[in-house]
Amino acid sequence: MTQEFSRANDDVARARLAQSAVAYAFGVPPDELEAPTRRSREAAFARQAAMYLAHIAFELSLSRVAQAFGRDRSTAAHACHRIEDRRDDRGFDQSMDALEACLRSAPQPGEPE
Repeated sequence: MTQEFSRANDDVARARLAQSAVAYAFGVPPDELEAPTRRSREAAFARQAAMYLAHIAFELSLSRVAQAFGRDRSTAAHACHRIEDRRDDRGFDQSMDALEACLRSAPQPGEPE
């Protein structure tokens, strides 16, 4: 397996972890976040939050986030801007901080447990 292929698989795993955490926290079914189409407003916003968290918590570039989520880089950039704008709301900001901390504490590939 090539290193690039392995990295892409790791990115997809991180994206799914972010999606699962956000789906649980936002009360949105996980399959709604993974859908190739926009779906409901709530699902689209939750997907944006998951993209943002993958970018921030896992330090993935926007291109890698987009690829892991099956979207364009401009879509990932828009998602991050949208979530950053919402972080002015204190309650939302605290929720995002907690999700970020949760994702950062997850074991990374190749790290000892």
